[in-house]
Amino acid sequence: MRKQIAAANWKMNLTYQQAEKLLDEILGADIVLKNHQLTIFSVPYPYLLMTRSEVEEEFNGNYKVAAQNCHHKKNGAYTGEVSAEMLHSLNINYCIIGHSERREYNAESNALLAEKVNICLDHFITPIFCCGEPLQAREAGVQNDYVAVQLRESLFHLPADKIRTIIIAYEPIWAIGTGKTATTEQAQEIHRHLRSVIAAHYGAAVADEIPVLYGGSVKANNAKELFSCPDVDGGLVGGAALVAADFIEIIKALKQ
Repeated sequence: MRKQIAAANWKMNLTYQQAEKLLDEILGADIVLKNHQLTIFSVPYPYLLMTRSEVEEEFNGNYKVAAQNCHHKKNGAYTGEVSAEMLHSLNINYCIIGHSERREYNAESNALLAEKVNICLDHFITPIFCCGEPLQAREAGVQNDYVAVQLRESLFHLPADKIRTIIIAYEPIWAIGTGKTATTEQAQEIHRHLRSVIAAHYGAAVADEIPVLYGGSVKANNAKELFSCPDVDGGLVGGAALVAADFIEIIKALKQ
């Protein structure tokens, strides 16, 4: 079975004390993850070491820590930025790349994201690569073409042995933070499409290895249904990941 992943994206939320409390509550639930299951905490930069320390003290392999972004250059005069090299030096092994908010607010292009994917892989960091369409693309019925272009322009320069190591998160932009959620049929349809696009370029065996997460308003009360879809391998969770009880239920909803 592919990796089944509950990834928490805290975005720019929580004080240090609130972050510690939330982690303690989630980790205190003593959820025993199976070998094919992962929980990833994607936290603000100031909390990376604290989160890694808490996770490493309590668990041995199935709980991970991710950064929410990194710069596309190795180093240099980029005040305020954080490099993949810095993250690697902290033993941070995952990083979100291309979240829709960064695409929109920071004008991150598919070409730029290809550079970020490269530099993460160069530093042994697994990219959690985000793709997804805005409402106008969905309403026009071109969502399949829209996300296929994102994959091709940011990922398809990679050889098969590299692309099979990444995680993809599909996030319908029209469902992020809006309370709207794709139906299970919509989620399965586009997740299957994403996998077919990869299969057409790399072959079915490679496509079948890559986890594809759903990232649009995943909640405790809809996670089980969404995750039951054959091509949905968990979720990239925003608001619900800030509530311990909700995220605990989302972790428990992963395929067994």
